[in-house]
Amino acid sequence: MKPRIAVLGCGYWGSNHIRTLKSLGALHAVSDVNAARAEGFSVEHECLAIEPDALFARDDVDAIVMALPPQHHAASAIRAVEAGKDVLVEKPIALSVDDAERAVAAARANNRVFMVGHVLRFHPAFEQLKLLIDAGELGEVKYIHSHRLGLGKFHTENDALWDLAPHDLSMILAITGVAPIEVRGEGAAVLDHLSDFAHLHMVFPGGLRSHLFTSRLNPYRERRLAVVGTRAMAVFDDVEGWSRKLAVYRHAVWQDSGQWAFTANEPTYVPVAEGAPLTRELQHFMHCIETREEPLTGGRDAIDVLRILTAGTVGHD
Repeated sequence: MKPRIAVLGCGYWGSNHIRTLKSLGALHAVSDVNAARAEGFSVEHECLAIEPDALFARDDVDAIVMALPPQHHAASAIRAVEAGKDVLVEKPIALSVDDAERAVAAARANNRVFMVGHVLRFHPAFEQLKLLIDAGELGEVKYIHSHRLGLGKFHTENDALWDLAPHDLSMILAITGVAPIEVRGEGAAVLDHLSDFAHLHMVFPGGLRSHLFTSRLNPYRERRLAVVGTRAMAVFDDVEGWSRKLAVYRHAVWQDSGQWAFTANEPTYVPVAEGAPLTRELQHFMHCIETREEPLTGGRDAIDVLRILTAGTVGHD
């Protein structure tokens, strides 16, 4: 039998989880502090509406997907795993490393699956990019940069760094396999006291460097991750159509008589099988519930991301 999953938090992203779990035949219940909102989703998707305080004690709920304001994630996750529920917690899983570590430790102590919603790790284009890197197609990776820009969304607790950067940090850490040894950040607040723009600069063991730029106050959308290796460069551009999401550039750079020379070649577009990242993420969560395997995006992943966010959080310009 498929696991019976409840979604706690019926806001924008929670509603996506609700629809996707319904399509996968695993949606059992919805829950929200706004009872009318939960009831509306309950009627639309033919599932139970359960009050948040009653949700954790329900024997008919095997797992909970949490899409709450991040300041509530850690306490809710601890309560859920102590009640015997497996959890998928949206990013960021907490607003402090200490709270995140407590939630992950509670899941481990109660033998519960603890998965984090780093959804782009399940994007087919990123999975293909990772295969190219692991196969040595790019050579030794020397530099990674990512841009995640657009207009909105605006939160009362989350700034541009904490809201947008976890996506790219999770992908960068998956590529490097290690945490950075140096993190430097800067932010700029335009609308209020929260950063609307943020830059992160990271140095990894072995000299690999990376930078990340996020903005929620940008006139155009950009969702681009670029990886520079000694043999080739690759770009995962999620704004492009499926046939152009993953490009490999086999540029050549060399020294000739003490001078640098280069040849710029046209990109090769790598075929990528279409697939919705959120569907793939939730299928993986269901698989881990059934098999008790450690999730690809587990608690340690989330803590590493939070450490970088914390180190990169500085005063605003």
